[in-house]
Amino acid sequence: MTQALRGASRPALRQTPRAGIFDVDGVLMASPHEQAWREALEGFADPAGFTTAVYQAQVAGKPRLAGARAALHALGAPDGDERTIAYAGAKQARLEALIESGAIGAFPDALRLIEALYARGWPMALASSSKNANAMMRPIRLPSGRGLLDAFTANLCGHDLERGKPDPELFLLAAAALHVRPAGCVVFEDSPAGIEAARRGDMMSVGVARLGDTAPLQAAGADRVVISLDEIDIDDLLGAAFAGRPL
Repeated sequence: MTQALRGASRPALRQTPRAGIFDVDGVLMASPHEQAWREALEGFADPAGFTTAVYQAQVAGKPRLAGARAALHALGAPDGDERTIAYAGAKQARLEALIESGAIGAFPDALRLIEALYARGWPMALASSSKNANAMMRPIRLPSGRGLLDAFTANLCGHDLERGKPDPELFLLAAAALHVRPAGCVVFEDSPAGIEAARRGDMMSVGVARLGDTAPLQAAGADRVVISLDEIDIDDLLGAAFAGRPL
């Protein structure tokens, strides 16, 4: 892996990774969640205040109602608690319209990585709080023509949770579905909340800084941060290099 960065607060990794857990939005898919949250704000709060930084810090990785509540509070919306359900509903309607219009796509570097890991027989799980994730991924094909969803051993997308990220509940469920101990899993995430969830779950993590947001991912405890998943060397990921050997 070239130019990989280590989170300064993380100790040396304890074991070789045995499985991967992938977030969807921002890691695998260039999905319109952020756009939908912003456009649905009309009538609830000033959409101009809903920046990418606000989305990443307050909304990304959380269940829909929790994300809606956090966004309204962050923007100082009046009666935020009372209007959470309405805002969440407006966001869902806007997202469905964007999906129907074709405003989604997969990141080519992600498809290449998933194909390579699948070819090596590495167990992988999908773990997103979004209930729309499967619908977005279903039409996507890997370079070989295999369906993207078919490459994963376990699919936890849209799973009903008591707690969202940064709580590790979703990732721990994914590890259990893969029959791999949490400490043997690597989480691929683009949000600080997701990286923190991996750390709380005693999992390794790769932060995907597609927005140039390396610093927040490092601060959250990512073991490595990459701009593109093409930076990942498969042999390093599956072997001793990721488990503590100097790169």
